[in-house]
Amino acid sequence: MVKIAPSILSADFCNLERDINRVSGADWLHVDVMDGAFVPNITIGVPVVESIRKHTGMFLDVHLMIDKPARYIDAFCKAGADLLSVHLEADHPTRIADALHAMEANGVKKAAALRPITSAKAVLPYLETLDMVLVMTVEPGFGGQKFMEGQLDTIREVRALIDRYHPACELEVDGGIAPGTAERVIEAGATVLVAGSAVYGADDPARAIEVLRGRP
Repeated sequence: MVKIAPSILSADFCNLERDINRVSGADWLHVDVMDGAFVPNITIGVPVVESIRKHTGMFLDVHLMIDKPARYIDAFCKAGADLLSVHLEADHPTRIADALHAMEANGVKKAAALRPITSAKAVLPYLETLDMVLVMTVEPGFGGQKFMEGQLDTIREVRALIDRYHPACELEVDGGIAPGTAERVIEAGATVLVAGSAVYGADDPARAIEVLRGRP
């Protein structure tokens, strides 16, 4: 069954523990880290991830939308991340490989993330060592954006590569996920869905999670 990872980017940061508890029935908790350089927005950093870890046992799926992520891998691992995603566009390929090696050394699951401008084939040099590929279906940086329909082709292409080279690898999709788009990205091959406003904007977040799973 598909995993649901609510994004705390859409939570109330003044009541973050409360809002994490509201989605405790989800599979993962998605944490967006933005630096104001790789993307135009600034969100949270290591201290907040460390605080979240102290207050929940949920699987922390930490998405690093930051330049030169290798500099911060050890710190986010020690803060309590269970999985880290780094963008292939954020540094030279050798430094991305360094970041992935650092995750492995820390015993943290590792993922490569793709912006909409990036070809599915960009994951090939890393794919056999990854635990997950993250396909963005919006331009990273802000929540609440409209789903980019053209990214369904990228999801299908990544799915085909995973099936061929590393079937155990998860395929996560992030951006504009709601009941209407969730069904299509699952059909395209996604196994993990990130949803922010579709969950936290609902009157009943727990029910919204079940709807995204496809349960009536």
